[in-house]
Amino acid sequence: MKPTLLVLAAGMGSRYGGLKQLDGLGPNGETIMDYSIFDAARAGFGKVVFVIRHAFEQDFREKVISKYKDAINVEIVFQELDSLPAGFTLNPERVKPWGTNHAILVAKDAVKEPFAVINADDFYGKESFQILADALKAMEGKQNQYCMVGYRLGNTLSESGHVSRGVCSTDANNKLTTVVEHYEVQRKGTAVVHKDQVTGEYKEIDENLPVSMNMWGFTPDYFTHSDEDFKAFLKANADNIKAEYGIPTMVNKLIQTKTASIEVMKTPCHWFGVTYKEDRDSVVAKIENLIKSGVYPSKLF
Repeated sequence: MKPTLLVLAAGMGSRYGGLKQLDGLGPNGETIMDYSIFDAARAGFGKVVFVIRHAFEQDFREKVISKYKDAINVEIVFQELDSLPAGFTLNPERVKPWGTNHAILVAKDAVKEPFAVINADDFYGKESFQILADALKAMEGKQNQYCMVGYRLGNTLSESGHVSRGVCSTDANNKLTTVVEHYEVQRKGTAVVHKDQVTGEYKEIDENLPVSMNMWGFTPDYFTHSDEDFKAFLKANADNIKAEYGIPTMVNKLIQTKTASIEVMKTPCHWFGVTYKEDRDSVVAKIENLIKSGVYPSKLF
């Protein structure tokens, strides 16, 4: 059975004005997401499931999904504020989305095989998708043995400003032990530094450390863990209208309780994305270079 790619895209409507300005960065208007779908298809993924919102479904079908019809099977699921388990009701004051692990949960009826999770607007690279596809194929029939693609910190920085990064610690077997968020990570001279949230000082950090860029591999039992945990989260945060249920929240809990293990797999790829508007020209140039070197055809679909 081929693995599935779950693409978290529910936030795209707000960032791109209802998708009408979905940014074309490739020579034929290709988006970053187009490159991810192309990489996933050639790595052996059998299906893509997009998590979106109802508000831009028509736009999404016309401008995005129509491109992929000959490349890979596609499904859509919806993440809304009222996508809650039975017995729970939405606080009318809540406007903030529930978070990335809630986005995974809304796909539980559409995904029955090992699956990857990525962000819609991050460029992950050809090798990363192949590494993840191979790992997911080997995870068929297993439970509680997950994985993530860990990027070298120095390969994920913006040339235009600072970023936040989840720095991963691993044990001797490359199993994830913690993900700790670091803030205002940037290059200063020859060093990479981050801002200490207690002292306010900038401290040097090893740029070879692995970081999470939200590229995960799970088996369907992850939905069961998340379903139960989300109910507990909702009860604990009944009065907190800004509480967010992110993937690191669930992952850290599974590790701490020794319920599951997560292998951190290294990738040679450089992550990139448009964190700042000034990043755009750099991303366009990087894609041009990948086309020139034969990694991608000039026209994807």
